[in-house]
Amino acid sequence: MLPSVLCNLSNIHDYATTVLNHYGGTLMFKGPWLTNVNFLITSDPMNVHHITSKNFDNYIKGSEFYEIFEIMGDGIFNTDSHKWKRSRDILHSLFRQNSFESLVVKIIHRKLESCLVPLLNNASELGTIVDLQDIFQRFTFDNICSIVLGFDPNSLPNNLIQFPEIAFEKAFNKMEDSMFYRHIVPRFLWKLQKWLQIGQEKTYSECEKIIDQFLHQCISSTFQEQSKFNCTKHENEPNFNMLKAIVEESGTEQIDRKFLRDNAISLLAAGRDTISSGLSWFFWLVSTHPLVEAKILEEIRANFIHREENWLITSS
Repeated sequence: MLPSVLCNLSNIHDYATTVLNHYGGTLMFKGPWLTNVNFLITSDPMNVHHITSKNFDNYIKGSEFYEIFEIMGDGIFNTDSHKWKRSRDILHSLFRQNSFESLVVKIIHRKLESCLVPLLNNASELGTIVDLQDIFQRFTFDNICSIVLGFDPNSLPNNLIQFPEIAFEKAFNKMEDSMFYRHIVPRFLWKLQKWLQIGQEKTYSECEKIIDQFLHQCISSTFQEQSKFNCTKHENEPNFNMLKAIVEESGTEQIDRKFLRDNAISLLAAGRDTISSGLSWFFWLVSTHPLVEAKILEEIRANFIHREENWLITSS
């Protein structure tokens, strides 16, 4: 099946959707002979629910999966059984807290007002083409870092003059590429590259060091109850972030730094790419369906009272 995939790399999402639709939503992908690169691919919601929720304990990820995603440690995406249940119970408890919801709303609104909307207005006024996916990735990365770590890396500017390079954000991108690489090439190949420290595996090792250093700094500041970073404090903002909340939920003596590190990186991955990809696809779809765009704008105008100080609502 590999040749057909390679021939459709330029439109892989549409191609995958077409193939899945043809096979009723589920098929077995078979890679080249002797590579053992075989995948069961499903888009059926009932299958997804069955595997990831209803019968989760029956679908063990196993050692090979853990090796591919080893940088995720024992976080919720990379573990089975009791470790997964412990992380899940703690995170669910935090997500239900009013302070968490309040924090999320304040952080997202502040980032919208101070960075995203001014940046997009600047691009519109100048008639400049921008990489919307990169912008949304920076937007969600800043938000999720603030929510989980209590630290805003400020990777999203409020104008087009300069897009800062944040070492942790750059390493995070490369790390995800490396995990994808491990997932699609034969195991012996990436294991050999890791042993020789060449190619994609060398990049993986370099990124892992940067990510671990950054996360352990944040964890240390959490345990010390003081920030080592230049964070802007806002009056009336809840003194809450996910790391602090996990420590409080579990108790300082009941929790170790590895547990915090593994769950922090899982939350960062979950809160960044899923949302930024969803936003990118949403605006692409809106841009290709002008009638839907018109209805959205009509609904906004009908449901929001225009106030001069409300930056979200414009007369255009």
